[in-house]
Amino acid sequence: MPVEMGMWRIDGDTPKRLTSAMLPSEATLEQYLEKDPSLLGERLLVIGRQVKTPHGKLIDLLAMDGEGNLHVLELKRDKTPRDVVAQVLDYGSWVSTLDRDSIIDLANHHLDVPFESAFEEVFGTSAPDELNAALQLTIVATDLDPGSERIVTYLRTFGVPVNAVFFSYLEDDGRCYLARSWLAREDESEPGGTAYPKTKKGKRAEWNGRDWFVSFGDDPVGRSWVDGEKYGFVSAGGDVWYSRSLRNLPLGARINVHIPSRGYVAIGEVIGPAERFDRAQISVDGVEVPLASQTLVGTYLRGRDGEGETDEMGEWVVPVRWFTSVPAEQAYWEKGMFANQNSACKLRQEFTLERLAQHFDLDGDEGE
Repeated sequence: MPVEMGMWRIDGDTPKRLTSAMLPSEATLEQYLEKDPSLLGERLLVIGRQVKTPHGKLIDLLAMDGEGNLHVLELKRDKTPRDVVAQVLDYGSWVSTLDRDSIIDLANHHLDVPFESAFEEVFGTSAPDELNAALQLTIVATDLDPGSERIVTYLRTFGVPVNAVFFSYLEDDGRCYLARSWLAREDESEPGGTAYPKTKKGKRAEWNGRDWFVSFGDDPVGRSWVDGEKYGFVSAGGDVWYSRSLRNLPLGARINVHIPSRGYVAIGEVIGPAERFDRAQISVDGVEVPLASQTLVGTYLRGRDGEGETDEMGEWVVPVRWFTSVPAEQAYWEKGMFANQNSACKLRQEFTLERLAQHFDLDGDEGE
């Protein structure tokens, strides 16, 4: 049966039902969703309104969630059940083919700021490497007829990622309200059906085979970037989870060094394998000397009292030749740039690489 939304105000012991009213138009609802897509129950970045497809059709709203998945939002308006479902499926068949570059180009065409900046503004983090791994199709309506409900319910049994959301417009003593209900919970399929998949082969940013992100945890009572910049190294440790990715940095890798909560401070090239701090060697005036023998600002020994260093708990050091570096106080950061909690990982995001090259005045051939 069609979805129906009721709402009551409690006056003392007496419930009073709020009066249903008509929105001025479903275009008004589209405007509400563009301004605040959280009306749908989750934070979304609206990429564009009336997004044109290659087939000359216009998607009412195209949005993205915090995991980088696209959402096609299509208002029912006065379409027949067959028309609105066919239309949202048609749009979905095109949107599902978009790769990462196409999505970013589309977003940059519609947004007032670069996609990466807009994503961080909404979600408080940089955009994931993988975009459009899963797709959600949503029919938005102020009323839902039995035909639309029947077709959507049937499609969901075959794993089609389609749902319908119903908004009621209510009035009470001069105040207006919107009430929302979904045809089906996101995590449910119809009895006997197959829940639609949440992940599939996605559109992952290509890696240039060379650039890595490195997080340098500058800490007043631990390691210090003053040492890393002066003696040419990055380090991580205290647990194998922190050191494992750093120890896997290959010889010749170009690393882009980031201090958490500050920004990027250096770009350089790995010139030797990772070594535990108590065994690490560095070059001083062309002579290899133990790093531990130098006058250091930071503290790098992690062995427990009375115990020696261990591979699991120890601080691991990777020697680096800097192409460019700055003190922590001059760290560079722009909204939308890539950051990660791992000590080291592949840096795929072109936005970050381009900004770093411009800021540090590199031509992209450093170290080659």
